Amino acid sequence: MKRLNGMDAMLLYSETPNLHTHTLKVAIIHAADYHAEHGEPFTFDVFRRTVARRLHLLDPLRYTLVDIPWKLHHPMWLEDCPVDLDYHLRQVQVPSPGGRRELDEVIGAIASTPLDRRRPLWEFHFAEGMADDRFALIGKVHHTLADGVASANLLARLMDLTGSPSADERDDYDTCEAPSPGELLRAAGRDHMQNVAALPKVALDAVRGVTRVGRRSRERDRDTERARLFRTPPTFLNHVVSPGRTFATASVALAEVKETARALGVTFNDIVLGTAAGGLRELLLRYDGRADRPILASVPVSTDRSPDRVTGNEISGLAVSLPVHVDDPLERVRLTSRATASAKEIHDLLGPKLQGQMMEYLPPPLAPALFRWQSSRAAHNRVMNVAISTVPGPREHGHVGGARVTEIYSVGVLSAGSAFNMTVWSYVDQVDISVLSDDATFDDVHEATDAMIHGLTEIRRAAGLPGLSTVDTAMAPAPALR
Repeated sequence: MKRLNGMDAMLLYSETPNLHTHTLKVAIIHAADYHAEHGEPFTFDVFRRTVARRLHLLDPLRYTLVDIPWKLHHPMWLEDCPVDLDYHLRQVQVPSPGGRRELDEVIGAIASTPLDRRRPLWEFHFAEGMADDRFALIGKVHHTLADGVASANLLARLMDLTGSPSADERDDYDTCEAPSPGELLRAAGRDHMQNVAALPKVALDAVRGVTRVGRRSRERDRDTERARLFRTPPTFLNHVVSPGRTFATASVALAEVKETARALGVTFNDIVLGTAAGGLRELLLRYDGRADRPILASVPVSTDRSPDRVTGNEISGLAVSLPVHVDDPLERVRLTSRATASAKEIHDLLGPKLQGQMMEYLPPPLAPALFRWQSSRAAHNRVMNVAISTVPGPREHGHVGGARVTEIYSVGVLSAGSAFNMTVWSYVDQVDISVLSDDATFDDVHEATDAMIHGLTEIRRAAGLPGLSTVDTAMAPAPALR
């Protein structure tokens, strides 16, 4: 058994009827050459066989939640549990003509229902009916199981990078028995003693971190053009989130994003956030009729990037001001880069692991009820307007059962009062963009991905670079219907 850490527990407690806390991982498989190479078509049975033979490598997919009697501590993971693949692996049909738009609609429907906590917290949906010999593997994995880095490592274990079966594949894995209530209570007591012993240091670290941040803020000139915590402006993206989900994707060339960053002397992440600022400005002008104040983005950062970590949430977050009120795209990039540097400095002064350490002390009997109350009433998130993530994916093409994976999309969760989450996942030579929203925000969620493409194009043209090229290895674009 292993205890959920504080961040894991927070993600579990914060799940409510309208705020699901599962993440999505989507792998697009192009199986055009599979039949000729393997003598059989690529089918659900091939995928099922692959998962069965690699399940012993995918440890978190064999975890089951175990509650502590009387909720005296955070739940625990029971490891090496039996897995019913007939339940967890499912087939789904993509409507004709089977392109990006139709697949995105299927993914949104899958994202709209919660996972069953009585079982291991994941599902894989095998999407058939796509055009051009494509299939999609739609993974729905609870955020409590894995953050972005752990999910990327887990996905790498599901795939192989050679195109041929791995010597590590086998059909069996160890299983264990559930603990008794007495064992759970004794483990909870031991962990509580450790937390009590650690509390003085955590409190001292918090005081020191807040003091450092306060001192630095007084030293620095006050920037009135920057969004701040607890002062986020209201926008059409911020309201009580509905239970239904919508999903949209787009792809751009990795080389062109890197070229843009080099030309402007900023980082890859600065370009992603600068692109988001431009795209969100377009959307705010369309839906709110104004974009006259900067907004605040929550940007997760990993505190453990170990390539061997496949479970747990070792994350904290940056609060980055996005200058959506600025019309000049190059000035937006400059201000975004400066705001990101400032957010990183504040994060380091406060302590990168402090957020996770403080979550250890969430009260299990009270936290879920507080999150439910918040989710049903929060029409304005004062801590963040939007969530934006970047995840570095594999630099080589992966394969599933010998079929090549050509695109990977990933997205996190929606938070109370915030109906916009964008994740940018780099994979081989492309950048795959995903946007998650609810079904009460956009007329067509593909307006959001269109706006991001427009935002990046604006930056490139202002920098004297050509427009974006088409990514031939990805699905055809799905422009918004307007």
